[in-house]
Amino acid sequence: VAAYDASLQITGDNVVFDAAKGVAPVRLTGKVRDRYDLATKLALVTTDRQSGFDRHLASVPFKGQVLNLTSAYWFELTKDIIPNHLLSVPHPNVSIVKKCTPFPIEFVVRSYMTGSTSTSIWKNYQDGVRKYCGHDLPEGMKKNEKLAKTILTPTTKEEEHDRPISEAEIMSEGWMKQEDFDVCAKAALTVFAKGQEIAAERGLILVDTKYEFGKDENGVINLIDEVNTPDSSRYWLANSYKERIAAGKEPENIDKEFLRLWFRDNCDPYKDEVIPDAPKDLVVELSRRYVKLYETITGKEFEFQKGAEGAVAEAIQKSV
Repeated sequence: VAAYDASLQITGDNVVFDAAKGVAPVRLTGKVRDRYDLATKLALVTTDRQSGFDRHLASVPFKGQVLNLTSAYWFELTKDIIPNHLLSVPHPNVSIVKKCTPFPIEFVVRSYMTGSTSTSIWKNYQDGVRKYCGHDLPEGMKKNEKLAKTILTPTTKEEEHDRPISEAEIMSEGWMKQEDFDVCAKAALTVFAKGQEIAAERGLILVDTKYEFGKDENGVINLIDEVNTPDSSRYWLANSYKERIAAGKEPENIDKEFLRLWFRDNCDPYKDEVIPDAPKDLVVELSRRYVKLYETITGKEFEFQKGAEGAVAEAIQKSV
């Protein structure tokens, strides 16, 4: 499909600042986002890089734009629940944000017994874990079954590998203060409930997600990073869920899980030094899914941008 052409990927490598036109900040590269320090604020560039298993898997056209604009949509809808770091979106791939000091904990919220990574509730349950992040889990649960209630299952943000952690351990190990944790925990559950409500109106189930929080220069806790995006969240199609579960099938999804599964089936993505390239048709399908999910979640039409990477630097300079 021409629209999803791989040559249109935004890698972040071609963002060039013309010093004559203003600031020329240094690029700090993350897994999917590049950061540029603008003194009092930050420019975040969401690229088309696709990560999984703590490594780079592929580059997916338009994915960065989908993630950035999906987050912007949710930041706007949830700003009455908790303040957030977003100041402006001067380009489909760029967010100008407040500088915040992030907490070293990811607030993962789950409504279903599922997941494929080593930290997920399903993998832990399969391994016999019945107390997960401080929550007691009943015997006899099946994969993809709805949990009795939505639960908060935090993970640490560590260099080597994130690990699931309970509220009690977060306190005893000194990761966060109780009053800060309480604000973040309440906000995470409330933002998730709002996400589930809107997803349901659009025929989707918001299954699980992760949120990050930080304090701004005034000590106010802000929702940061990304919100309810196809990268930070799992979405299933609601209308076929019950029937597929009853038939012992996986729920229909529009997320990146199928790419993760391909890598898991074709290599050991945690251990192999070199992993195979993802097939082109899978990457194109993933691009199509990201765009479809954006349109389904937000109810807006996706606008395909050509030559978008060339306009990133100027958009950042203009927002200073």
